[in-house]
Amino acid sequence: MYAQGTESLIKQAREINDEELVKFYGRISKLLLNKDYGNETVDSLQRLHLIVSATKYGRRLPSDLLEKLQALLCSPGSSEQLQVLSSSILREGLPLSVAKLPIKDLQDSRTTSYVASVILAQAKSKAELAELSHHLLKAVEIRQPDVQVCRHTLPILSAAIRSSPDVLMEDHVNLVNRKLVDWLRYASNQQGASMSTGGFFMGPRARQPAPMNEVDGAVAGDFFTVLCVGQSYTEDQWMNMYAFSMLRKWLRTYDIEENSGSGADDRSEVDGSVMSMVSATSSSSRLLPPKERLREKAFEYCQRLVEQSDRKAVKKADTELQKACLVEAVTIMNIICKEDPSFVYRAFPCIKALYSRLSGDLAFSRVLLPIAQFYLNHSETAAVDSEAVFRQLFSSFPAELFNEPMLAFEFVQFCRTNMAVLQESMPLYGQSFPNLLKFLAWNSPALVSEYMELLPSLLAPSTAIELLHSLLDLPCLAAVLDLQLRSASYAASEKTLWDSGGSKAPSSLDAFRQPHYRGMFLYILRPEAGTGDTIDRLRMLHDILADMVESPRVVQCAQTVPVLLHVYFHTVAQFADDKLINQLVLVLLERSSLLMDIKNYQTEVQRVFSSHLLALCKLHPSLIMEQSRELLDMAGSTINIYQKEELYTHVVWAIGEYLSLSHDARCTVEHITSSFETLEAVLFEITQVRQSASAPRFSPRLVTVLMTTLAKLASRSQDLIPRVSLFLSKMHSFTCSAPVVACYSEEDREAIVTRAHELVNLLKLPNVAQFVLTPSASGDTPRWHRDTNASLPFAMRALSGLLPKHNTFLTG
Repeated sequence: MYAQGTESLIKQAREINDEELVKFYGRISKLLLNKDYGNETVDSLQRLHLIVSATKYGRRLPSDLLEKLQALLCSPGSSEQLQVLSSSILREGLPLSVAKLPIKDLQDSRTTSYVASVILAQAKSKAELAELSHHLLKAVEIRQPDVQVCRHTLPILSAAIRSSPDVLMEDHVNLVNRKLVDWLRYASNQQGASMSTGGFFMGPRARQPAPMNEVDGAVAGDFFTVLCVGQSYTEDQWMNMYAFSMLRKWLRTYDIEENSGSGADDRSEVDGSVMSMVSATSSSSRLLPPKERLREKAFEYCQRLVEQSDRKAVKKADTELQKACLVEAVTIMNIICKEDPSFVYRAFPCIKALYSRLSGDLAFSRVLLPIAQFYLNHSETAAVDSEAVFRQLFSSFPAELFNEPMLAFEFVQFCRTNMAVLQESMPLYGQSFPNLLKFLAWNSPALVSEYMELLPSLLAPSTAIELLHSLLDLPCLAAVLDLQLRSASYAASEKTLWDSGGSKAPSSLDAFRQPHYRGMFLYILRPEAGTGDTIDRLRMLHDILADMVESPRVVQCAQTVPVLLHVYFHTVAQFADDKLINQLVLVLLERSSLLMDIKNYQTEVQRVFSSHLLALCKLHPSLIMEQSRELLDMAGSTINIYQKEELYTHVVWAIGEYLSLSHDARCTVEHITSSFETLEAVLFEITQVRQSASAPRFSPRLVTVLMTTLAKLASRSQDLIPRVSLFLSKMHSFTCSAPVVACYSEEDREAIVTRAHELVNLLKLPNVAQFVLTPSASGDTPRWHRDTNASLPFAMRALSGLLPKHNTFLTG
């Protein structure tokens, strides 16, 4: 959030009227025309930049002002502050013709950079970017008087490629390939010249160039790389570093084989022979085309980086540089091997040795991710076993490094990128979801969108129930992970003294260290699925963790669960069979009251359960019969109305909708009567009219759903119609009672009475009632609405014609 003063300035910039804006434009034009570049001009340009950037749409600037700003930007004599301001304004302002910017006439690197940033922001077509790209390529090809031109050119060229990869022709690509080879492989191995004073009586003298050093202080014995250190660097060494920084993007964009069909198959057959690859490698790389030569030199460069990373760095900053370079080097080797499988056999010894060296040191965990990607892509080609790599990846990383935010993000990105392959060929991936959820539990809500994409790949029929329990226990996992970290630094002297009778309830941190509760915590922290769907002491676990329900991390984690539950149920509905659906419904009923007591958490989860219960019933209507005992146990208890009304209402509606012979041939009159009597008792209990009774703690919607469900059941067993009709006729007295009048609005009370009258009138025609309240299973298909031979439209037309003429039948 912005500071209050900043927000005020932004608001003023957004709300400035057109008349004031025109005057302001005129004042700036006058200042620029007079070439008054003092403080007033700088202040005015800063205000103009705020005005054009404060809105989400571009401000239209007068053409004369645009021309003056362009002239200011392109003038070599302009100060850098004025160039920065003018380029920032031109990037936001409209309309701007990119063709008017004289990019090809610019010589100095600073002006070229600022003009290029405007072109990249305003260019609307490939043609507008083409001139910029060609100018940049000329700067690369021809050595300029300004030695820094090339150094500034590469980042701009990389940005242009990102905007429009097809802006470069084949000749341009080959040119850059050749230059990249030169910069990567043939940079000087001597430090740049530096001036030093020789003493009081001696003037400045040039030092003899010293050799570059390795990160451990030794003299660099091979060609220069980004891991060579020195006091100063030559221009070609800077270009070496710039070239390596854009190498990954360049290879991914342009190092793609044009013939991906039969040519690739032919090449793979040839490359299948190890001898042919060895002979190809031994040939002179200078005879290769530019693309293949860049691959060769980039591969050698990455191999050298891997070798250099084995050195013990003198400075801590160089250690971090080694890690970053390893990530980049392994990633580039992976790209090269994907385009040319002949490199796989040369790369694997290096990658295997690197993994063996780093696998025991979790400080290099971010390097192990690209190594795992390399194994995933190429282990089958090289016939190398990758199980140990992925076992460490899915076990050690989430369990020990869940509190590393950057690693968590990169790990989840790795899984997202490869989830199809992991799901198909890596059984350990799906079994490791308890571990993978640790990243989410600790880093939510930052990772919730990533896990929404990842969750379907973790779902399988064999683990669906356990995964559902794990999602519901995600706040518990966040709390336990917090306890795990705190327990590691927990001093024994701070331990709470327990009384001998054990009457003092332990805090969560104390309980975490007690052997009696250890089993519960170990289950929540389990690394793999398969040890059981859940535990039978969940309520005890929730009581122990009660002092953490207001922890910000736990609360944020709880807020992500409903979102993931929607993804879970939408996915599981695509493959669930009848058995799994029955199990899911049982879990919904059981866990609706077994959730961590976090503010709004139970309500939100129950709302998700309610919506997806109906979807499951629609998929498998017979579950109402198969789970009738559990459903009636819930529907028959009035305490469930007060604790989980949303879910209770949907259960009652599902019973009324699907407990019928049309949905399950096993449904009998006895089943209908049993359900009717259970719900009748509930409705009777909650609608008892007593003056001393307290105000209802349930919604009018629940009353209308119960009434409708009773009417539906009575229409299927007509002996029950007199009972429900008598009951419904008394609803008027319920709505007129003092507690109800005090609690419900007039509209709510009228809705209850109206529904009761409608149902009584409908039940006076039992056959019509059964037809309307219990449509056939195919009644919701589009055919019912357009087939004139179907019976439902005919019956509805007949009924609508009957009601106005014989309304005396339906008096209430």
